[in-house]
Amino acid sequence: MKTAAVYSRKSKFTGKGESIINQIELCKREGSHLGIETFIIYEDEGFSGKNIKRPQFQKMLLDASVKKFDVLICYRLDRISRNISDFTTLINELDSLHISFISVNEQFDTSTPMGRAMMYIASVFAQLERETIGERVRDNMLELAKSGRWLGGQTPLGYESKKLPYLDAQFKEKTMFTLSQVKKELDVVKIIYNKYLKFKSINQVFIFIFQKNIKTKNGVDFNKKRIQLILRNPLYVRANEAVMNHLKTIGMNVCGTPDDKHGILTYNKSKGARIRRNITEWIAAVSTHEGIIDASSWLKVQKILNINKTKAPRLGTSAAALLTGTLKCSKCGKSMIVKHGHISAKTNKKIQYYVCSTKDYSKGLRCNNPNIRVDELEKKVIDNLKNITINKNILLQELIKIKCETNKNSLMLSEINDLPEQIIVKQSQIDVLVTQLSLDNEISKYITPQIFKLGTELENLNIKYETLKTTLCEYKVSNSNIDKFLYSFNNFSSIVDLLDFNDKRLLINSIVDNIYWDGIKGIIKINLLSLK
Repeated sequence: MKTAAVYSRKSKFTGKGESIINQIELCKREGSHLGIETFIIYEDEGFSGKNIKRPQFQKMLLDASVKKFDVLICYRLDRISRNISDFTTLINELDSLHISFISVNEQFDTSTPMGRAMMYIASVFAQLERETIGERVRDNMLELAKSGRWLGGQTPLGYESKKLPYLDAQFKEKTMFTLSQVKKELDVVKIIYNKYLKFKSINQVFIFIFQKNIKTKNGVDFNKKRIQLILRNPLYVRANEAVMNHLKTIGMNVCGTPDDKHGILTYNKSKGARIRRNITEWIAAVSTHEGIIDASSWLKVQKILNINKTKAPRLGTSAAALLTGTLKCSKCGKSMIVKHGHISAKTNKKIQYYVCSTKDYSKGLRCNNPNIRVDELEKKVIDNLKNITINKNILLQELIKIKCETNKNSLMLSEINDLPEQIIVKQSQIDVLVTQLSLDNEISKYITPQIFKLGTELENLNIKYETLKTTLCEYKVSNSNIDKFLYSFNNFSSIVDLLDFNDKRLLINSIVDNIYWDGIKGIIKINLLSLK
């Protein structure tokens, strides 16, 4: 007796569209007509069809791999996926397991050649529909952006989001959002701009802000990157034609009429959480909120930032210290950094010191933990660790775990493993579409663009694969540093003196969670990782 899997999905918990319950009942009815009596139900409610990262869908794939069912039934094709690549991969996987696929709404049955052909064509249109909807939503958002209204997200320093009711062309009451000033926060912004014009250095502004214990909107210390973003943001400028021309010059798309009063909001800067769009795709629109920095001052700040950007960066010193990132100040809990001192009469080299970062940035106003020479503290730490007996097998496991974690976290390694399968899938999609095109030339206007698109994607995948294979060889060489000593020691004391700087630092980090320095009492506290 055959068993069928019934998969149902709904994007949102709303009353629109076919409910999960209705989808399941319709699928069961279809299965009953085929003589199926046993059904396994998989439900994903509140999940989009743009990818297959859905809990019940993944469970269904696992069950399919162990042949828990003979047929997969869904109400409609796009309930499975609106992505051609994901859909094709699923069908090929089901085919290899001799599991049939049935779509109730479209009446596709993959047990027949015609059913398979029609299914692939429909999947093309499903993805096309998703991409069209996405483009339409994006276009609408960009049109709204041109009006200068606040479209949501984390409000910037100096402002809060405020509802503003208005009447549309049909005299219907609607709501838009605008930015309302927060005076206390805007005072901080003014300080940042004034001090930058005075010091012409982000580092000096950062030190000043840190000394004064001025916090961000979220109540944490500023960092240099955050200060730079505030100085670059046209949100705060009272925009005029010169400002608009500047934004045009650097590539932004500008809209609205500047009036020397209102600031500028920028839109379309990123795609998702991590992908930064090219500046030529950004939109800068005169907003409904008022700016606080006059145009001439803001443009002067941009000029200084650009000049400083072209200067050679100062080389850091943290790489020369063994405990950077691990060593903390016992008084304030912040990291200790490396600073150069005087030149030693014996070695004719500059002596390095570990200094509390809070003490350094605040010039001693917020912390006064005494400094310690780098070479002296590192010797004391290593001598202390030598007296600690560490089980060889536990340390080996920890080092192997670090090595494996490095590999696992490497996007390059994961991509290079996935690319061959992606290339095969992409090629199979092209082959299917070409076959369908040869059978019916009337659908060429729909399929031909998709074939060209897939061809470009396939070419890019092949280029990426070859590039990553070359890079992988270099990665393996650099990763061999761990292998040099992984199986050659009994405990910490027998190996630490034999290692070079990088390997010694890796070994310490593999067993030490953090180290605290109390300069007043002259005490070092070493907290080991829990190696189990």
